[in-house]
Amino acid sequence: MSGRPGVTTSWSSTERADIELLRGLVDIESLSGHENAAVGYLRSSMASRGFQILDDAVGSAVGTVGEGQRQIVLLGHIDTVPGRIPVRIDDGTLWGRGTVDAKGPLATFVAAASAAAAASTEDGLNARITVVGAVGEEVIGSPGATEVATWGAPDFCVIGEPSGWDAICLGYRGSLSLVYTLRHSTRHTAGPGESVAELAVQFWNNLRAELKVWNSDATNSFGSIGHSLRVFTTTGDGLADQALLSIGLRLPPGLDVEHLLHRIRTIGGDADLAVDGLQEGYRTTKRSKLVPPFLRAIRAQGSAPRFTLKLGTSDMNVVGPAWTCPIVAYGPGDSSLDHTPEERIEIADYLRAIQVLKDVLLALC
Repeated sequence: MSGRPGVTTSWSSTERADIELLRGLVDIESLSGHENAAVGYLRSSMASRGFQILDDAVGSAVGTVGEGQRQIVLLGHIDTVPGRIPVRIDDGTLWGRGTVDAKGPLATFVAAASAAAAASTEDGLNARITVVGAVGEEVIGSPGATEVATWGAPDFCVIGEPSGWDAICLGYRGSLSLVYTLRHSTRHTAGPGESVAELAVQFWNNLRAELKVWNSDATNSFGSIGHSLRVFTTTGDGLADQALLSIGLRLPPGLDVEHLLHRIRTIGGDADLAVDGLQEGYRTTKRSKLVPPFLRAIRAQGSAPRFTLKLGTSDMNVVGPAWTCPIVAYGPGDSSLDHTPEERIEIADYLRAIQVLKDVLLALC
């Protein structure tokens, strides 16, 4: 990597290869539904590191290394949201879309698994480690993770999301996407009654009041229902007027979704309310068998481990309920930079995360 602008030569050859793995992956745009080029790059990179490359029904990148009865799945995602950020390394920081969400964690998986295999060359890895760069995590349905969830449950699963290199994420809220549609005959603006726009606003305000009641017992944000109004449009053809709201709700684990939907439909009155997507929340505990090796590995890198809970969703919501195996989310990066124009990752944190996960994998093997 010498001679390239913004790239230092102070890293070891192994570290430079791991940095180039991530830089190359970030450099390939991979919007949801258009991941083929990045998938090809990741498959080639894994093959060059000794992985056996497997076919996948929906086009995710899947590679395995090691042999043994114990099965470990490292599930990351390769797609990103839109918004091209020029890829560059500046003062030890790699900029680019996906550096945090979630190509940084995904590259960490590949580098750590290959490092663990290299460290076990004498006796071999006493486990089969499968790395998945899943497609479609950023869209409704998560086709990559949904396909993976049909596999037999592994002994352990780590989800590739930015927890911070010194933290473990134990859970994610779920999501509920709704489309509210209200149609009424067109009325003169000077006449009596309320317009569909006014009625839609009333519905939104009533929904927020209802959610406030549901959240009255929540002790933190993770345990509450979040809400966002994504779209509000009105249209008319002279005979009928229509108001459309696209609404997103964030759901804490254990919520009675059917009861919530019943209440929302009651509030909606004669409007049509369609569910556009549903993913229930999922949470594991500090008693997970995955937690102790992570705590030891993070401490070995000189930091005090932390636990986090995320307000969004991840592929943990998909495979967690299906597998019910020990599961956590882990990966370098500041999640507050997800989906923003400032997305970037500290290379030092990325390299620390590789070492942490390598140590975890060796402990599990």
